[in-house]
Amino acid sequence: MNGRNSIVLEKVHLELESAAGPVNILRGIDLSVGLGEAVSVVGPSGSGKSTMMMICGGLERPTSGRVEVAGKDLTRQSEDQLALIRRDHIGIVFQNFHLVPTMTALENVAIPLEFARRDDAFDRAAEGLKAVGLGHRLTHYPGQLSGGEQQRTALARAFAAEPDLVLADEPTGNLDGDTGRQIIDLMFDLTRDKRATLLLITHDPALAERCDRVVRLVDGRIVDDGRSDRSAAE
Repeated sequence: MNGRNSIVLEKVHLELESAAGPVNILRGIDLSVGLGEAVSVVGPSGSGKSTMMMICGGLERPTSGRVEVAGKDLTRQSEDQLALIRRDHIGIVFQNFHLVPTMTALENVAIPLEFARRDDAFDRAAEGLKAVGLGHRLTHYPGQLSGGEQQRTALARAFAAEPDLVLADEPTGNLDGDTGRQIIDLMFDLTRDKRATLLLITHDPALAERCDRVVRLVDGRIVDDGRSDRSAAE
């Protein structure tokens, strides 16, 4: 890392309205993630982990605070500008794969590349699928793939445009243990090879510890950003 950050959150709040009144989802989040750093985010269900990730991806807007990703202040961007930032800088892996069921694996991986108007979109998509061990499944639809194969396809799509930042929300949540471990090994390999920053949401303590730093979120607040433990160890 060269001293710059991939993610900076400053005093980020998110308040949503409900029938019972306002609900505070995030309560003043301060977080910085360095370039090339792998950071896991852990905490109880409902603590705001996935919401924080959505804000980092420009998929949710905070009520207040500053959100900077890849040098861009997301709070100042239009929806179209946010879409371009995601296209050029961010790859996202969801627990439920989020593949388009009417498109083949090759077409699913090519989506962000076509959005970027890459002439070699399908060639690069094929290379990406081969890199995750699915070179023989290019023309298969999601319904013809196992859960592990669908998540491999989702990984290939997330890394297709060589993003600066990868956001992964419980990427093994719908997979069995062995398949999940294979997917995680693959994700870390791809992150290292592409020199990308990783923000990983997980309930798995062992998986969290594979990252450079573990951030703990409770009731919408960061109670441990992982820096003090690391400093003490050093």
